Amino acid sequence: MTQIKSLFVTRLYQAPLGDIDASELEVSCYSIAEDDEAGQAWCEENGFPGYTSYASLTDLGWRFPIFADVIKAIDTHVAAFAVDLEFDLDGRELKLEDIWINILPEGGIHTSHIHPHSVISGTTYVAMPADASALKLEDPRLPMMMAAPGRRKDAREELRTFSYVAPEVGDVLLWESWLRHEVPMNMSEDDRISVSFNYNWA
Repeated sequence: MTQIKSLFVTRLYQAPLGDIDASELEVSCYSIAEDDEAGQAWCEENGFPGYTSYASLTDLGWRFPIFADVIKAIDTHVAAFAVDLEFDLDGRELKLEDIWINILPEGGIHTSHIHPHSVISGTTYVAMPADASALKLEDPRLPMMMAAPGRRKDAREELRTFSYVAPEVGDVLLWESWLRHEVPMNMSEDDRISVSFNYNWA
């Protein structure tokens, strides 16, 4: 009897973050960005469009109480995702390694990348204008496909080479940190704002 099954599945977690005031979080992001001269300088020196606190701040949970609430909510989601992934943590924990703000203006992109040395990475979405770009996820086997033909445009989602996820404000997305992803160009006149993070195995 013929059998076809899926192997080596890539999981993507999506859920509402929790009882977090998105408008208050947005104001907090802009306030931090305005005061973060080191972050502004890093973005300018590295040609990063808009603003990120990735290279400048490590204490968002201390700066504004709402970020402490965000971290607490993310902790819960990451714990649930680890159960779904059936990780054997061997008595250790997945702990927040870093968390940062991203403000992407019109025309801004974040090129394809992974998050080395982490276990679970993710993003929660603070402002997503109607024309803002979805998150683009890449099949991790892409470099090994060699001479394979492309997939049909109507291929099942799990068979596509790229998947696009358009989260709503207040959503959190989680994935394993080796999964390559990018943010295509923001076509909206308004800023696309998100808070990203990494968890390691402590």
